[in-house]
Amino acid sequence: MTAGPKTAQLQIRVSAAEKAAIQRAARRAGVDMSAYVLARALPASARRFAELMGACRDLDGSRFELAELSAWLAGLGAGELRDALESPPRELPPDLAAYVAAMVETACARHGIAPPAWTRSIPPLAQPYFGSSLQSLRLHLLTHSPPAFRRRNLFVDASVGAQV
Repeated sequence: MTAGPKTAQLQIRVSAAEKAAIQRAARRAGVDMSAYVLARALPASARRFAELMGACRDLDGSRFELAELSAWLAGLGAGELRDALESPPRELPPDLAAYVAAMVETACARHGIAPPAWTRSIPPLAQPYFGSSLQSLRLHLLTHSPPAFRRRNLFVDASVGAQV
């Protein structure tokens, strides 16, 4: 995983005993205090989700990035998925936000866990989006899209973990 440049600082107040305990734990983990606290505050899966969202630009221009997100979501266990999705993704265009929310809801349904609250704040698309421009495929897409995608006016053949 690549880390972006560090451009901000966070200060917290702790007692001398708490600071010493954090220093010991960081030393045992073989990292500095900042890396230790960051890893505890932001699990690796949450950082990876943020990275994948950072690579997305728009629904049509992010097909490879969305495929990578799909494969990554499919490989997570229920606990990792919960940790990864705790925070909403950065601002995304409405069509891409709807697609990501549908992917997240589908992944959560596969694990039998409730989707994160932020997915409910993302509305469905005003106009339907079809995963193919071929008119002959529209009926198939309308009837075979996963439920989370259909609710968001997205009609695709494959979703989380499946690729065509």
